Amino acid sequence: MKIALTMENSQAAKNEIILKELEFVTAQSGDEIFNVGMCDAEDHHLTYIHLGIQASILLAAKAVDFVFTGCGTGQGALMSCNAHANVVCGYALEPSDAFLFTQINNGNALSLAFAKNFGWAAELNVRGIFEKVLMSGCEAGQGYPVERALPQQQNAAILNDVKQAVAKDYLEGLKAIDVELVRTACAGKRFQQCLFENGQVGEVADYVRTILN
Repeated sequence: MKIALTMENSQAAKNEIILKELEFVTAQSGDEIFNVGMCDAEDHHLTYIHLGIQASILLAAKAVDFVFTGCGTGQGALMSCNAHANVVCGYALEPSDAFLFTQINNGNALSLAFAKNFGWAAELNVRGIFEKVLMSGCEAGQGYPVERALPQQQNAAILNDVKQAVAKDYLEGLKAIDVELVRTACAGKRFQQCLFENGQVGEVADYVRTILN
């Protein structure tokens, strides 16, 4: 899989720590990482609102398959991501959360808390979360526990259908967002490289190019 990592401005100083743990796991899983922000406090200013826009664009363009994101509590990034019709974002404070989200909801993004409870051995907890998503050894979306597998699969599919039913066409929705929000979300060079070099849906990348120019 192609995986994006993006964090808000308040947690930029921890990007190196988080990236290191993700690289440790992907060295074993074989997945490819795109660190699209924020790498440090001097990087372009991203709030959790921008994180949802980034995630939706990268996923809609099929530039990546999965997004790891987060803010201080993880709640803002969670809500921001799930505001977009094409993003199904979970929330993980510990590895079991990541495993259950992957097995039951089978989404394409996961929000972590990078300030709340981020203390002693936090890097090991983060590594465990990444491992449960990328190296659980179980096929995603199979349900848990086994006796609840079928209704969980059915409900996850129904929820996705409901989300699509109440949503606008993706590009229509993206164009309805304040253009300055979208422009800021897409301003980073690493984000643009990930999108333009890997995107498979030209109309999404073309719109981003338009607003950047």
